[in-house]
Amino acid sequence: MRMPLTGAQVWSGAEMARRSDWIEALDATEVQALLAAVAAVQSRGGEWIDLQREAFVLGEALQHRVQRVADALEHGAGFVTLRNLPVEQLGEAGARIALWGLGAWLGEAVSQSRYGELLGEVRDYGEQLGTATARGYRTGSALRFHTDRCDLVALLCVRQCERGGDSLVVSTPHLHNVLRERDPQALDLLYGDWFHSRQGEELPGERRWYRNPVFALHAGRFTSQYSRSYIESAQKFDEVPRLTPAQEAALDAVAAAAREEAFQTRMQPGDLQILNNHVTWHGRTALEDAAPPERKRVLFRLWLSSPLSRALPDDFEELWGPTAAGAVRGGVVAHAGYRSVTELRTLRAAGRVPARAGWPLEGLPA
Repeated sequence: MRMPLTGAQVWSGAEMARRSDWIEALDATEVQALLAAVAAVQSRGGEWIDLQREAFVLGEALQHRVQRVADALEHGAGFVTLRNLPVEQLGEAGARIALWGLGAWLGEAVSQSRYGELLGEVRDYGEQLGTATARGYRTGSALRFHTDRCDLVALLCVRQCERGGDSLVVSTPHLHNVLRERDPQALDLLYGDWFHSRQGEELPGERRWYRNPVFALHAGRFTSQYSRSYIESAQKFDEVPRLTPAQEAALDAVAAAAREEAFQTRMQPGDLQILNNHVTWHGRTALEDAAPPERKRVLFRLWLSSPLSRALPDDFEELWGPTAAGAVRGGVVAHAGYRSVTELRTLRAAGRVPARAGWPLEGLPA
């Protein structure tokens, strides 16, 4: 029987609901420091995509808080909400700069899709889940628990919807322990091979699917890579083995445990939620949005490769690229040929990518 997992990253939703240490609220001095950092960037006439860490000066207090957040993400609960970002004062343009600048202190931005967005916009664009290339962040549907292909995902709430859209977060080491007690066979299966669809984001010559365990232990550290939607989508490919009844039961068992053990919270404008994908899954309840476009829900999103990250199993290389601890990895290799912002800057300097590469699909600069 597998050993139980221990440590700060093991927590239940009921426990987290009684705690407040997952909240890091900026004080007035830190808010002013953030506003000043954004204003300095804007006064120089730069765009967020050109901003590097050393040019986004946080001040000592805010820098220490961000460093505390980084430590909590890798060595603590794996889930932090940085609160009180002044999004109304910043406006959408300033909020992009603030998110990008804070993200640069936490890691390196990686591409979020085949189109190469480095800063995504989470809005309901009317896409429908279940289609071959749909992505959940462009729908208003409820999102099942999943991980993103990056060490850290950061979501800044700029405007919230009228109803719904609550965040669901669950500790995956805790799910391991729950299944260890309830259903050891299901737990063992989750450590085996699972086939996932690439959702049309493969490069020429790549397979339409990849193979990855849902749970893994490597060098004494736990990690998880999971999307049931992608597992089910891969079943459409003739070359992928059919799921067995035992595998279906294992997916049902872990999904039921995740629903029971999740922490549910509602982000407010100015909340920056950051999750470690190796030790949490996240989802979302369905949302009802306001009618006027200017009042609709919008979140800005970064996928980050963290310098504090854990080593990953060798078989993660197919999807993640380098697997060493602290390596720049993850993301979706853009069709333009880059995975990270550093690679994009190299291609831009050589004139080998469009000027707008890296921008969100919507809200591109003129």
